[in-house]
Amino acid sequence: MKKISRYLLVAVCLLHLANLGLAQGKPEARADKKPNAPLPLDPAVRIGKLPNGLTYYIRKNVKPEKRVELRLAVNAGSTLEVPGQEGLAHFTEHMAFNGTKNFPKNELVSYLQTAGVRFGGDLNAFTSFDETVYILPIPSDKQELVDKGLLVLQDWAFGMTMDNTEIDKERGVIIEEWRTGQGSSQRMRDKYFPLLFKGSRYAERLPIGKKDVIEGFKYDLIKQFYKDWYRPDLMAVVAVGDIDVDQMEKKIKEMFGKAKGPAKPRKREEFNVPDHKETLVSIVQDREATNVQVQVIYKQPSADLKTEADMRGYLVRQLYNGMLNARLDELRQKSDPPFIYGVSAYGGFVRTKDAYFANAVVNETGAERGLRTMLEETERVKRFGFTPGELERQKKTQLKSIEQAYNERDKTESESYVEEYVDHYLEGNAAPGIEFEYQFYNKYLNDVQLAEVNSLAKQWVKDENRVVIITAPEKSSVQLPSEARVREVLAETAKANLTPYEDKAVASSLITALPTAGKVSAEKKLAAVDVTEFTLSNGARVVLKPTKFKNDEILFQAYSFGGTSLYSDADYLTASNLGQIVTASGIGQFSATDLTKTLAGKTVRVGMGLSETSESMNGNASVNDLEAMFQLIHLYFTQPRKDAEAFSSFIAKSKAQMQNMSANPQYFFIDQTQKILYNNNLRRKVLPEPADFDKINLDRAFEIYKERFGDASDFTFMFVGSFEPEKIKPLIELYLASLPGAGRQETFKDLGIRPIKGMNDREIVKGTDGKSLVSLLFSGEAPYSRKENFLLASTIQLLNIKLIESVREGESGVYGISASGGLSKNPYNGYQVGIQFPCSAANADRLSQVALAEVEKLQKEGPKPEDVQKVKEAQKREREVQMKENRFWVSTLASYYQTNDDPSAIAEANKATEALDAKSIQETAQKYFDLKAYTRFVLKPEQK
Repeated sequence: MKKISRYLLVAVCLLHLANLGLAQGKPEARADKKPNAPLPLDPAVRIGKLPNGLTYYIRKNVKPEKRVELRLAVNAGSTLEVPGQEGLAHFTEHMAFNGTKNFPKNELVSYLQTAGVRFGGDLNAFTSFDETVYILPIPSDKQELVDKGLLVLQDWAFGMTMDNTEIDKERGVIIEEWRTGQGSSQRMRDKYFPLLFKGSRYAERLPIGKKDVIEGFKYDLIKQFYKDWYRPDLMAVVAVGDIDVDQMEKKIKEMFGKAKGPAKPRKREEFNVPDHKETLVSIVQDREATNVQVQVIYKQPSADLKTEADMRGYLVRQLYNGMLNARLDELRQKSDPPFIYGVSAYGGFVRTKDAYFANAVVNETGAERGLRTMLEETERVKRFGFTPGELERQKKTQLKSIEQAYNERDKTESESYVEEYVDHYLEGNAAPGIEFEYQFYNKYLNDVQLAEVNSLAKQWVKDENRVVIITAPEKSSVQLPSEARVREVLAETAKANLTPYEDKAVASSLITALPTAGKVSAEKKLAAVDVTEFTLSNGARVVLKPTKFKNDEILFQAYSFGGTSLYSDADYLTASNLGQIVTASGIGQFSATDLTKTLAGKTVRVGMGLSETSESMNGNASVNDLEAMFQLIHLYFTQPRKDAEAFSSFIAKSKAQMQNMSANPQYFFIDQTQKILYNNNLRRKVLPEPADFDKINLDRAFEIYKERFGDASDFTFMFVGSFEPEKIKPLIELYLASLPGAGRQETFKDLGIRPIKGMNDREIVKGTDGKSLVSLLFSGEAPYSRKENFLLASTIQLLNIKLIESVREGESGVYGISASGGLSKNPYNGYQVGIQFPCSAANADRLSQVALAEVEKLQKEGPKPEDVQKVKEAQKREREVQMKENRFWVSTLASYYQTNDDPSAIAEANKATEALDAKSIQETAQKYFDLKAYTRFVLKPEQK
């Protein structure tokens, strides 16, 4: 269950921008140029408010079919906790799954599993500073399931039983969730948050709460929190899906309209982050930190999104964000890059504040340089602004994005809408819908002048409300500026001698001379799955699956057997990094930066790489950009670009990124388990050392690349999406059939790499927190078949249900536990299955035995019929959705072709599910879980 505010993604995960995009709705309203006019509400959604104050949102949407997304949004989070309640907003969320009026104890989870709803995967919730949201996607093809879903929401809202025994049991689960979050990021965050949120409630009310409160609070405190804040006037019910709107509205009124709020409700306060004139600086180090990160945050007043003027302002901010980040990405491509990653943008911070921020991850000695570079680039924009070319490209990108959303307006997923309406309720932001947004962008975007965008930096970048945070590993090789030096850099960059950015012109087309087309020499139909196979004149095979699942989406994958297995250990590091090297270098006449500029305004992507057994490509395109995708494929095959500067940049960034990865106990644990499991085999190494990158050779990389991609004759290309085979055929003949083909038929080598055998118990010591990671691994060689793989997957699925029941709910010993794995055909017929969980170091041995006892019970007694039925229902329900998704078809087709199975069998998957029974699961558990020959790895903390 997610626990961090979506706003704090800006402050805590500054490399990943979140919630900067308008959600997608669908009204028929026109975007007239009336700046002060309020934004319209999407007419496709029905909004109402009951007499008791509860708000509801209802919308019919048939993507996916036979599903409805339900949400209960509660306008209450951890900031409303009083002293002694720290963590009880989040604890209340947990109690929703531990007994309600109509679903005693854990019956709620069990009931929903019978409807094919998975706990954690589908059924979920999150608590943040300002809100709590409950998530329930359920089938809608049976009215009783919809009614029960609403009953669940009703119980969450007004019917949690808060049984004392269940509260005590859940303490352990939440302590384990708290323990999972412990580590270097948490320790550093605890030091800089009080500065970042100085004088604010946000500094004192992290949603996870305080350990001593969780362990010892009196029952009345959580019951009081529930009574105070779970009330109709602070709630919204959202229902979007394949439903009857009138019937849903009637049900909501019946089920939620009778609830009454308290006679004297507590005031729901909003909490501000106070302004400050001075710049605040925090420099924090931790021995387990994995990188050096520099953050500069300029806190801003919260920007509304309620009028056309607000929306236009949002649009201008997005143009700024896109252009500045394009510049930063260009700097990242330099041979001696100033940072590994760099991003700057304006976005949400907390509910009452926005922020303009700059963030960079740098090498051990690069903190001052990274800080200076980020500040200088903002200062460069502040003084000189952007160029007309940059603005034009970004406008194209924005228009393309909104155009694609508009093209998919009748195929938009229900989940997208519920998130929009939850935000509308909690934040008051507009929900105008995609038709309005599309018209708005087309009316306003071209009117945006360069001066408007250029003025933003002057508004945002000021001395007041500025916070600088530097976090880094605690080691002698790390060089950090002092607080005084940080302040000097801030002053120096404000007066730095800077020059305007030079926007290099690039070619407008990818290919100037078209290749000589080949031919489709043979054609084959697979009617059961509506697949067409082409054999090309150069020997390549093309697999086409036209769909109507999306209006503007085409996905592709391609593979050929061989991969890194054909190369010596001396070449391994070069071969395994081939995809990143080539991508960083660009193609033909285009550097990576030039290619990005040329593709501005297009939705198209092509990537490539080498695995142990194959070389592959993948990508996607919108319908109008399909030819550009084919051109990129052709160029990557025929004109890879050797770029020494890009290669130097890749090496420098890779070294810096790996300098401290092993300091993190979890990364170290994974790396060590693989080393032990495979006897230090180079090809199973998880964390390369910085020196390893010196072994990568640019010239050899391109020799290997040409060997792997210079002959397309043994490649299979798969295309899935919104196209017709006959209309795509000319592009295939022009760009794929024209590729070089010498008729080779290569395959991979089995290098004999196998996991260690027998019974093994290994302890790995790392870290200072009192937590462990446990990994139980079962592996061996076994004949591969689709049927066996399905049975093993089903057994793992059932085992996960039982592990949650026993280890999480029964023992209160973990927050999460999962089994995973399966059979593989390449490079050899074998299997690997694992059970993984984090826990208290003191409980690692005991919980290992509990988990293994669950496996043994499954082997000896077999599963209960009701658990088998849960698995079958989940598979059927999941398949209903998957069979209408392009991404499922392209990956599944690739899997079937690579194992030489008949793709027509994909259509028969439900037959295997229907035939699934307790005996087959029991026998599968006996076959693949050898309790006398497995490896257990346990991460233990260092002795203090």
